[in-house]
Amino acid sequence: MAKTRTLGRTGWQVTEIGYGAWGIGGNQWRGHSDTDAFAALRRALELGLNFIDSALAYNEGHSEQLIARTLKETGARAYVATKIPPKNRIWPAQPGIGIEEVFPYDYCIQCTETSLRNLGVETIDLQQFHVWNPEWVERDEWRRVIEDLKRAGKVRYFGISINDHQPASALTAIDTGLIDTVQVIYNIFDQSPEKELFPVCVQNNIGVLARVHLDEGALTGKITPETQFDAGEFRAWYFRGNRKREVFEKVNSLIADLKAAGSEEPLAVTALRFCLSNPAVSTVIPGMRQVRNVEQNLAVSESGPLTAHILGVLKQHAWNKNYYS
Repeated sequence: MAKTRTLGRTGWQVTEIGYGAWGIGGNQWRGHSDTDAFAALRRALELGLNFIDSALAYNEGHSEQLIARTLKETGARAYVATKIPPKNRIWPAQPGIGIEEVFPYDYCIQCTETSLRNLGVETIDLQQFHVWNPEWVERDEWRRVIEDLKRAGKVRYFGISINDHQPASALTAIDTGLIDTVQVIYNIFDQSPEKELFPVCVQNNIGVLARVHLDEGALTGKITPETQFDAGEFRAWYFRGNRKREVFEKVNSLIADLKAAGSEEPLAVTALRFCLSNPAVSTVIPGMRQVRNVEQNLAVSESGPLTAHILGVLKQHAWNKNYYS
């Protein structure tokens, strides 16, 4: 039986390992097929996973359509989250750009209707803004979007997918009472949500979706200076320049310290357990494009939280960087 946690004020019992569906969209991640994606998602559902996070921007709805087909064919029930992409297609949201260029009211309604069709449902479990700028918090557009979509029965709950490495940017939105969940980067290298965001989420009963637990693959321990990615894949850009060597050196230092502390498990397992060790986290949403990834990740749930000793070691490896910029 898959372990579950409560997703904030939604009251949903969601599996603490969810499914991040960016990778199965297929446009920015390579090395798998739709057949692989179907098999991986089916296997996750067979093993009891019940939370899937997608987005309209994941290959222009292809990820949503794969999810819909898999749920229909298997008859499985899962909570499905998706996102409204920024109209200007700029990730992350940039300071000084008004909400009228990013999330105008009519555009948000239209995107939600498109996602409803892609998912083959009458109501989206969790809709999210795919970027966020705290400069918008007093504007009326986003508030009306949330209130009207909920009132119309098109959306059950609403959240924010927080900009890269900017966890505090959602604090004022949480204060409005309109936001039910936040999605945030959280991993061994980026521990910044612990400072301000997580305490506020706990205080306000906000569900937390932790993403990028492996830092786009850095925390697998498998990236070396010689690693080559498909030129069209996202990671070729993310690990550009001297970054593969930089990651290699940081990760080797981390592995050495873990071994000295008595840890013998693979780094990828420790990285996932790190996220699960924080009770503010409702679910972690790794991307899983192959059946083996599904089986390995869902098995980690049985290992439980890390010891205080190992967590203390990991605290020393927080790394202030932003490879997305």
